[in-house]
Amino acid sequence: MNFSIFKTKTLGVSKKFNLNNPEERKKYFEAKAGKEILALKKYLEKNTFIAYLLGKKNSGKGTYSKMFGEVVGADKVAHLSVGDMIRGIDRELKDKTRKKELYDFLEKNYRGWMPLKDIIMSLEKRSTKNLLPTELVLTLIKREIARMPKKAIFIDGFPRELDQISYSLFFRDLIDYRQDPDIFVLIDVPTSVIDERIKFRKICPLCQTSRNIKLFPTSKIEYDEKKNKFNLICDNSNCKGAVMVSKEGDEFGTKPIKGRLKLDEKLINMAFNLHGIPKVLLRNALPAKNSKKYVDDYEITPEYVFEWNKEKKEVKITEKPWIIKDDDKVQSVSLIAAPVVLSMVKQLAKALKLV
Repeated sequence: MNFSIFKTKTLGVSKKFNLNNPEERKKYFEAKAGKEILALKKYLEKNTFIAYLLGKKNSGKGTYSKMFGEVVGADKVAHLSVGDMIRGIDRELKDKTRKKELYDFLEKNYRGWMPLKDIIMSLEKRSTKNLLPTELVLTLIKREIARMPKKAIFIDGFPRELDQISYSLFFRDLIDYRQDPDIFVLIDVPTSVIDERIKFRKICPLCQTSRNIKLFPTSKIEYDEKKNKFNLICDNSNCKGAVMVSKEGDEFGTKPIKGRLKLDEKLINMAFNLHGIPKVLLRNALPAKNSKKYVDDYEITPEYVFEWNKEKKEVKITEKPWIIKDDDKVQSVSLIAAPVVLSMVKQLAKALKLV
């Protein structure tokens, strides 16, 4: 694959925006993509679209679709995570009323090679190691889409296997009550970026908010002198100063999911080479040597370094450039979410022929 570098550095926009601040972020998008945002907002007043998000695990699919909704109107956009949908089905099966409603829907809408009784059995005896039949997943997605009228939908987690690529090509025809344009959104993120996102990830044990002690810290950091360790404190006031923790296994980074990442890459390659369906190509990283030509400094992910000041009893925080090697071993910088979403906004407006 050869994703071209998308230029987000705009001549005439000299202001430096704080992209961690929602109000500043709004001004950033308006300054750099005002025309496209207006066109998308007008389009979404009466129209919708379906976008298939394809990227490696932890590539930022949920973050990008949520921020896109922030830009054009959260009430106009939905993020449909197939993984979350399946986990929701597990909860439905434990409730008699909801279980009956689910089976009634399947009886009316399921079509596939497996008998319905076997499909129901595959649901009730589901293992996280075994994927559900594609025809069943399609039926369940159809049910979720029916619950999201008048919304543009980003589908995250389908296609998930190589054979599902062909299903996605005709999915618009299967959901006959929505004649939406459909688009592949392909995300290219270096494995080294995903590895550090996982290794340095911290989760609030109460609200489950995710941050990164190296790349995306909270506003408050504490130092544990006994353990010689810096801790992130959750920003959610409801959590009352909860210390964020690592998830079990995060210290191994991408090692446990190498097979999944390779499959994800194959899926992206297949979709990249398809004809007849518009594609939005998002890059998370670009070569460090010429990054200033394409992006502003504040659009690049910094690395945060903490130092304990014994005298003042406070944590000193400094930023420095975060240099990584991309999958071709090129010294690169990684972009924060906003410039990637800016690229999405401009490309979607073009794919929908709005500009």
